[in-house]
Amino acid sequence: MSIEAEIRRIQVEVEEYAREYGLDFFETIFEILEFDELNEVAAYGGFPTRYPHWRFGMEYNQLTKGYAYGLQKIYEMVINNDPCYAYLLKCNHLVDQKIVIAHVYGHCDFFKNNAWFSKTDRKMMDNMANHGTRIRKFCEQVGQETVEDFIDCCLTLDNLIDPHAPFIQRATAEDRFSPKDGVTKLKAKRYMERYINPADKIKEERQRQMQAAARKSKFPSESQRDVLLFLLNYAPLQRWQQEVLSIIREEAYYFAPQAQTKIMNEGGASYWHSTIMTEKILRDSEVVDYADHHSGTLGTRPGQLNPYKIGIELFRDIEDRWITLPRSHTRRSTSAGIFSGGVALSGTGARSGTPASGVGAVPPNEKPLGITPPLAIRDGSRS
Repeated sequence: MSIEAEIRRIQVEVEEYAREYGLDFFETIFEILEFDELNEVAAYGGFPTRYPHWRFGMEYNQLTKGYAYGLQKIYEMVINNDPCYAYLLKCNHLVDQKIVIAHVYGHCDFFKNNAWFSKTDRKMMDNMANHGTRIRKFCEQVGQETVEDFIDCCLTLDNLIDPHAPFIQRATAEDRFSPKDGVTKLKAKRYMERYINPADKIKEERQRQMQAAARKSKFPSESQRDVLLFLLNYAPLQRWQQEVLSIIREEAYYFAPQAQTKIMNEGGASYWHSTIMTEKILRDSEVVDYADHHSGTLGTRPGQLNPYKIGIELFRDIEDRWITLPRSHTRRSTSAGIFSGGVALSGTGARSGTPASGVGAVPPNEKPLGITPPLAIRDGSRS
């Protein structure tokens, strides 16, 4: 059986088990790539095509050297999209492919159900290609160096957005104190109108209001958190510069939830791949490789924060507090739930009588007899 066919068989098996546990995800498409192809996609942030810019080449050069010198290795990447796209490294061992595929389904469940990702663009794979096409046209019109220099300026500000903006409607001063239309006139009878409200004074007041409105439109009356939106509305930009800045802003909002939920995202994916591996698809002959390949993942280094370690320990703590049963009720169902990717899964999983824990329900303060589920992938992981 070819490696592609074997991976396809594993994918079908893992997907079935993931749905049994209650995970809910978009259709997931797996692509098997060589290491140089995976580095190319990783340099583009997981997308097969982006706009032209020197930083993507720099990123590819760094990834290639890191792989060649044995400093890092990308095991997998998964893209928040509908359908989700995931990339597998062809030279990985089959046990690694199992881990990665299960890990990917944990991410896909998180992408679909977590609130922070609910407002993201689910067709970003297509829109990234469209962004590249539009910026290439600008390069032809005004020159690639000019466009890249402006992109450099935009990228220095791409974190100055309002991550809460998609979920709330911010009231502005204009909304609260909008002026009345027209000029205010004094009340007078018809025969006294031209004396009380002379036409030249009314015209002068109208012009003054128009000038004040023009000055007001050039600058907001209240501060704005979204600096990129402020620049789009008030900066003296050319048309192509506005287009480029709007593209950078749109992509910044797409990537923002990934930074906001890194620990929870990786912790949830690690929890579910550990559960699926230790309860379902891990063979006896693969136990040593499974533990060995992930021993470095669980480790922490001074001065560094490992999101996989912190995330999975948080989920294990939730499991120990609210799902693991008391000694007198071991192996009985419970109504407690665990949140993974924003979905509350019952303490017994989707299958009756089956614990949701990666090693089964155990009495408090006792270690399980099975294998403690190791953590997920690391060193160069782009998930």
